[in-house]
Amino acid sequence: MCGISGVYHFNNSGKIDEESLSKSRDTLKHRGPDGGANYISPNGKVGLSQRRLAIIDLSKEAACPMTNEDGTVWITFNGEIYNFKPIREELVKRGHRMKTRGDTEVILHGYEEWGEAIAEKLNGMFAFAIWDEKKKTLFAARDHMGIKPFYYAIQDGTFYFGSEIKAILAYPEFKKELNETGVSHYLTFSSVPAPHTLFKNVKKLPAAHQLSIGKNGEIIEKEYWNPSTGLGQAPLTEKQYIEETRSLLRDSVKSQMVSDVPFGCFLSGGIDSSINATLMSEAMGKPVETFSVGYKDFGEKNEFRYSRETAKILGAKTHEILLDESHMRGFLEQYAEYADDPNGDPACFPVFWLSKLTRDSGVTVAQIGEGSDELFAGYDAYIRAAQMYEKWRWLKNIPGIAKPFASGAAKAFLGLVHLDSGKDFAHRIIAGQNPFWGLAIAFGDHAKNGLFTQEFKNGADRKSCSVIENYYNEILELDPNADFLKQMTYLEIKHRLPEFLLARADKMTMAHSVEGRVPFLDKRLVELALNMPSDMKTKGGETKYILKKTAEGIIPDGIIRRKKQGFGTPISEWLKSDSPLSKEMEYIVMNSGLRKRNIFDYGHIREIFSANRRGKADQSFKIWNLITLSLWYDRWFG
Repeated sequence: MCGISGVYHFNNSGKIDEESLSKSRDTLKHRGPDGGANYISPNGKVGLSQRRLAIIDLSKEAACPMTNEDGTVWITFNGEIYNFKPIREELVKRGHRMKTRGDTEVILHGYEEWGEAIAEKLNGMFAFAIWDEKKKTLFAARDHMGIKPFYYAIQDGTFYFGSEIKAILAYPEFKKELNETGVSHYLTFSSVPAPHTLFKNVKKLPAAHQLSIGKNGEIIEKEYWNPSTGLGQAPLTEKQYIEETRSLLRDSVKSQMVSDVPFGCFLSGGIDSSINATLMSEAMGKPVETFSVGYKDFGEKNEFRYSRETAKILGAKTHEILLDESHMRGFLEQYAEYADDPNGDPACFPVFWLSKLTRDSGVTVAQIGEGSDELFAGYDAYIRAAQMYEKWRWLKNIPGIAKPFASGAAKAFLGLVHLDSGKDFAHRIIAGQNPFWGLAIAFGDHAKNGLFTQEFKNGADRKSCSVIENYYNEILELDPNADFLKQMTYLEIKHRLPEFLLARADKMTMAHSVEGRVPFLDKRLVELALNMPSDMKTKGGETKYILKKTAEGIIPDGIIRRKKQGFGTPISEWLKSDSPLSKEMEYIVMNSGLRKRNIFDYGHIREIFSANRRGKADQSFKIWNLITLSLWYDRWFG
């Protein structure tokens, strides 16, 4: 795991300045504290860099930038390849000579053997860039699920890239500009959907995409894999799905434990983390180290009872941290430095401190349970949304339904009161839009009408509905018979997982030089889950049915059957109070440099804070997104 960066002057008369290259590289020191190095091409037009977090093959020979035998192909790489050993064996049989035990060299020689097709052969998490001296081409790719980030920009005949945006911003000649449409999308999705960022001239490579740029500066970008692979295959029996899920999960957990440094896992005591911890201990033949988080003054949000139960069964060495207001203040001070592509998930707060606990305990690699709920329908909201959708299909055929639709009776009939914002849901349906936008919606398009100034709304189309419709159109083109749960699953895989959940995990773990691995998101499991009939996931109205059956015999029934609690935080309680911390968080928003942009109606924002404190409505998720956006803006434009 590392931080990578680089620059390519494809149409710029200047040559690489090594001091600037090193400065860009070292903005990523938190991602790679174990050393840094550069490569500059003989003509001075290409520079590749890496900050290294040594995980596999700790020798100097395994560091990047790395080259082939004759120095014509160079790579800088961030991530881990879990199937590198069989690929390595195949390459050796084909005559390639290896000098390291690591996975970087496998990508390098794999590119020599198969060219750009190498990305599709890999199973892991990765972002890399390869310079081909003979072809004068820079080739880059990002992993199937978007676990590892890759940002890039073109300006004045130069191509820049990095694991974080700050590596691009470090170049003194680079001119940054606010992406105002990105601001609108951020406040809807709590992140900016790929390929865009909050910087107008910086993009991120979408998950499962690769790009190449030659000496003419033309970028060729394409998707090399889609989670729909396998759609149309004959369905399995329930028993077969259980066996296949269990087999793939065991293999994924085991393969992702490859490491030459200490590792452990985050443990909440829920089904996902408990499966993770148990299978890790099984593969090791000894207990794994576990890491858990709770809150000093909000015991009802803690899951220590369950995490300790699992740890006791496994004989695990446990590490726990209790967070309070002082931790929140510390987080607010540091957040924007690590979140240059910000994330509005409140769980960033506990993950940040949990990652610090992990690193301070001497552990560098931690497996986490992200993705299980999205693949296997782990939230009641998915079931309610599917039920609501079927009701709407019947209801919308009634003449004149649009006008009375906003009534409380209609909302109750559709179940709108249980999903993000009933008003936004209703307005989407009336507008003929797909009503389900995901489980992390702060301000829907309707809610943004009061939030934005008229001047801002007049500037351009600030609506976010097209982002969602694109994904629904994709899955229906791939599978015209896809039911609504499958459509929602595809949306979550393509959008919420890479841009929201995985981005959160990457930025908060890497802030403390911890590598987070996600065994539930092995591409084989993803393909299986998307192809699985919906009634296998929600049989009898039970969430995560097939995974619970898979877990039988692996973890105790009490953990399998307990009510889902989720990764809660006390942010809502803090914001509802009249405490100094609550006032400090309001101050961040109300005094941000964003006010000079005339984007927001701050009278409306003040009312949101007031309504939240009065208990009129829980606006904490909306407010948290305003806080994180304000912190980000003041750090990078203030």
